[in-house]
Amino acid sequence: MPELLGDIEKLVTCESPSSDLAAVAASADVVARVGARLLGAAPERIVREGRTHLRWRFGTGPSRVLLLGHHDTVWPLGSLDTHPYTVEGGVLRGPGCFDMKAGVVMALHAVAALTDRAGVTILVTGDEELGSPSSRALIEDEAAGCAAALVLEASADGGALKTERKGTSIYRVRAHGRAAHAGLEPERGVNATVELAHRILAVAGFADAGYGTTVTPTLLSAGTSVNTVPASGEFAVDVRVRTVAEQERVDKEMHAIRSAVDGAAVEVLGGPNRPPLEAASSQVLFGRAQAIAARLGLPPLTRAAVGGASDGNFTAGAGVPTLDGLGAVGGGAHADSEHVLVDELPGRTALLSALVADLLTGAS
Repeated sequence: MPELLGDIEKLVTCESPSSDLAAVAASADVVARVGARLLGAAPERIVREGRTHLRWRFGTGPSRVLLLGHHDTVWPLGSLDTHPYTVEGGVLRGPGCFDMKAGVVMALHAVAALTDRAGVTILVTGDEELGSPSSRALIEDEAAGCAAALVLEASADGGALKTERKGTSIYRVRAHGRAAHAGLEPERGVNATVELAHRILAVAGFADAGYGTTVTPTLLSAGTSVNTVPASGEFAVDVRVRTVAEQERVDKEMHAIRSAVDGAAVEVLGGPNRPPLEAASSQVLFGRAQAIAARLGLPPLTRAAVGGASDGNFTAGAGVPTLDGLGAVGGGAHADSEHVLVDELPGRTALLSALVADLLTGAS
């Protein structure tokens, strides 16, 4: 426990907001030093689009088990001043501790405990909170051919593993009209705001509660002044789906929308960002984890389906069995209440290590 906590403190006290390339590079240095001490090997440093990712590969053969995490956070520089690292009453706090620096440390300790690491790859990326723009291809390449991807994102409520994650799609819908004076000659304009109002209602109708599909218009902007017919505007759309079929349906409907206002034009940008992690992808791995937890005398594992996405969506989308939420138990991700339950750390780390060993040996 002291070593686990000491390493988590090192990571948490090195702030790493995703948008700050220098901060993410400095954080990568810290993760690399901790990992090199534990694993006896320095990671390969991979810089793409200025963002720093770390990879450890063990053995000379193909990778069989991928452990996946990220060291970037949503917390801006200076957050330690208002949210300092503390461990009090069995609760660890600090920016990014739950999402997901504790999980990164758990992965390093779990692999360090293995007697044979051949076939294991650890990938720690630096842009997950941005949607993994520079690391997606790296993640998919590393996952290819693996028997399993184990994601060290924080657990769901009560320590539940995340066996389903919704896929995400992101769109921008733009309306192009024509400006005119709103008082003198509004009839000469083509109102982009009115067009957007029609499109917002239509897009919201693409949701399907029965399938768990949400289609949510979000950020909206239009016009230049209060007395001008708006010539242009746009709104963003957040889509969450449980299945690839629903993601494809919504995408087709989004790109088929047409204008309702005479003279206006509509443009749709964007599309699927992350495929869903469907239950079938995690079912067998969850069963193995349950059996291992029982063998170790740990509390029975539970599972949860969540709306948020992770890099595990990419590995599942690539056809690799994926189990997520294997990281810290706690709560408050991205919030003032972010925390980790200290007493859960050793058991979860032991579970991870035993699961990796089980997958490497191919035990049933």
